[in-house]
Amino acid sequence: MTINLSKGQQVSLTKSGGGELGVVRMGLGWKSAPRKGFLARLTARDIDLDASAVLFAGKDPQDVVFFQHLTSDDGSVQHTGDNRVGGAGEGGDDESIVVDLRRVPVHVDQIIFTVNSFTGQTFEEVEAAFCRLVDESTGQELARYTLTGGGRHTAQIMAKVQRAGSGWQMTAIGAAADGRTFQDLMPAVAQHL
Repeated sequence: MTINLSKGQQVSLTKSGGGELGVVRMGLGWKSAPRKGFLARLTARDIDLDASAVLFAGKDPQDVVFFQHLTSDDGSVQHTGDNRVGGAGEGGDDESIVVDLRRVPVHVDQIIFTVNSFTGQTFEEVEAAFCRLVDESTGQELARYTLTGGGRHTAQIMAKVQRAGSGWQMTAIGAAADGRTFQDLMPAVAQHL
């Protein structure tokens, strides 16, 4: 059963039958919004959204996974590769970050997921954008956060996964930000630690 998250909502990452999740995938999907007008086809540009995951110990960044650093130094987090054009908006993941929660170092207590428009278009030019969390062992979608409403911003602080007791929980953040790379977003990310 998928939980559709609203901004700020939290969901526990414990299996419904008990036990902890082992490996989860944060998927990002999008497509370019159709352009209107006579010159729409001539002025259309691909939109390159980039998913990133920043690993934190408290408020201190420890590592980052993004299109130029596909695997965390400890190997627990892996980006599956850069998609520079998005998809057809049919629900599939255009970029994914896989997290082996069992292998995340004990000092890392939260992972923040961001998305930014590397090509600089705003979210007004993007539609059918979402992030979702999937149990990799079963393929079951656990939670989905729809990035609705467009907006004149070029980035979003999407969600975070944080330790909660002996397990993990996910919080949908959905905060608008501006920047072409995760480095540009670090001041906005700090507000959600």
